Amino acid sequence: MLKVLYSLKLKRFISIFSIWFRAVRPEFFTASVIPIILGSVIAWHGSGDFNWFYFILTLLGGLFIHAGLDLANDYFDHTSGVDKINQNYNQFSGGSRMIQNDILSAKKVLFGSIICFALGIAIGLFLDYILPGHFILIIGLIGVFLAFFYSAEPLRLGYTSLGEITCGLGFGPIMVLGSYYVQTGRLAWEPLWVSFPVGILIALVLYINEFPDYDSDKQGNKRTLVVVLGKRKAIRLYPFFLILTYLLIISSVFIGITPYISLISLLTIPLAFQAIRLAMRNFDKIAELLPVNRITIIIHLSTGLLLIGSYLLDKIILR
Repeated sequence: MLKVLYSLKLKRFISIFSIWFRAVRPEFFTASVIPIILGSVIAWHGSGDFNWFYFILTLLGGLFIHAGLDLANDYFDHTSGVDKINQNYNQFSGGSRMIQNDILSAKKVLFGSIICFALGIAIGLFLDYILPGHFILIIGLIGVFLAFFYSAEPLRLGYTSLGEITCGLGFGPIMVLGSYYVQTGRLAWEPLWVSFPVGILIALVLYINEFPDYDSDKQGNKRTLVVVLGKRKAIRLYPFFLILTYLLIISSVFIGITPYISLISLLTIPLAFQAIRLAMRNFDKIAELLPVNRITIIIHLSTGLLLIGSYLLDKIILR
């Protein structure tokens, strides 16, 4: 009897865990993992010291805040009615659909968001307590503020043309600088400069995901940059910021901020050309644009990993 009860409880736990796991959309967690690892590796590259305990705490804190952001976004997109009227949702945009499919109630999603934010804040407060100064407290508060009010009233930054900037800052400079500071206890120009390419790329992931949501966003008064500019004008910014990303990487090497081997991150340029070609051709076609959404995610992940790898190789082999 005890074995049967234990088995039932285990199955129920697995079922509940699976639901919440899908709700937080872990497939997008690379947006947090990449900048946190990058900032930590840059710190190790410069100092030779690496605190695994601090790193794990930083990673967990960042993931909790990210999960809180995703759940809050689902809740507030539900209350605004945007997700309800969105008939073009896909694996890249339109939310987790947990509320719309009656898998989780709106109140449970909001509660889950608050719990995730609370856990992330608790980790941040602990790191701020054990580290010198209060930079982690300051940057952490900014990060949580941007994450929550990305979709929460009264600011709803994601409902304005500031959505991409908010996303780029949160998953770029804030996470890279924060993780660097955790390892070193100081600030530097190098992690800030290197954070711009990954920040721009994750903002582009959000940006290209807004094209399939154009009609529902416009109907729901969600004034994203794509809605404000219109699809035809908005798509012109996509190649511009991809090119800017690579120019930042190249310039960082030639002005001596990053090691020469960081140029290996330019290996993703062929993917960028493919994405630009498909985007310019299919910006107003939902199904045909989905490969661009996928490629943009791959470019962000691959470029980030290559930047991380370049610092590891420079430290281990070339120095």
